[in-house]
Amino acid sequence: MDKKKLIVVAVALVAALGAYKFVLAKPAAAGPEPKIHGTVTVLPKEFLVNLADGRYAKVSVGLLTEADPLAEAGGGGHGGGSEPPEGYAGLHEEAVVRDLVNDVLSAQDAETLAAADGREKLKKLIKKRLNARTDLHVEDVFFPDVTVQ
Repeated sequence: MDKKKLIVVAVALVAALGAYKFVLAKPAAAGPEPKIHGTVTVLPKEFLVNLADGRYAKVSVGLLTEADPLAEAGGGGHGGGSEPPEGYAGLHEEAVVRDLVNDVLSAQDAETLAAADGREKLKKLIKKRLNARTDLHVEDVFFPDVTVQ
């Protein structure tokens, strides 16, 4: 009889622990909150720009957007679903994006582009112009690579 009581108590204890784990315990955290919300798209073709002071810069540009602009473009996004030219991402408005970035960068001197605070001002200006002239809803602009000569 003592063995039966011990088995019943053991089964009850296992059942209670299982109920606690699945019903009463708080769910485990899903992990840390992401620091970047949205999609970062780096334009594959770099910008080679003549600067206002006669020097030049080679810059790659990334855009943080709420949604994935490549998915929204619908497979190429260059009218009729054709493939974009080599080195282009396939953004629907990529020509406008490249034009605006070129305009902003070519009006700068090498010192502005080489300095961190100068680049931050340029990123804000590019973001403002892109949001005013495109439908991309740019949250932030990045310069993953910058070379000034």
